[in-house]
Amino acid sequence: MQDSSVAEAPRTAANRQEVNRQGQQGQESSRQEASRSVARRDAQAMTPRVDVLEDDSGITLIADMPGVSKESLEINVENDALVIEGAISSATPQALEATYAEVRVPRYRRSFTLSRELDAGHIEAQLKDGVLKLRIPKHEQARPQRISVNVS
Repeated sequence: MQDSSVAEAPRTAANRQEVNRQGQQGQESSRQEASRSVARRDAQAMTPRVDVLEDDSGITLIADMPGVSKESLEINVENDALVIEGAISSATPQALEATYAEVRVPRYRRSFTLSRELDAGHIEAQLKDGVLKLRIPKHEQARPQRISVNVS
């Protein structure tokens, strides 16, 4: 009787390893599919040009997004990822159709990984004349501090 339980223990461990391996393969497959889905969505969007400026108190992102209105602009932060998306408002009258168009995909999308020293909870955004300006401050403890020296 003891022999059968001892003989089953390695088989059970092997079964657990196989289930874990299959589960890991399933998770990897799900990750790859999600990655492909994001890549397809990104492929269907134009990437806006962005300037990133940094100073002691934070960073400023300036993105060129002509044709994007405030209503069609989405700025999201999830975990440490900042995602900027905006749909381009077409100025073509309804009765007309474009004979030639260089902008085939009517939306912008750009994502950034934010440093932990940045305070994503206090982002300020301004949109004016197709230019998006984001100000992301640094956490207070991440800002450089001047230490005064006393002479005695």
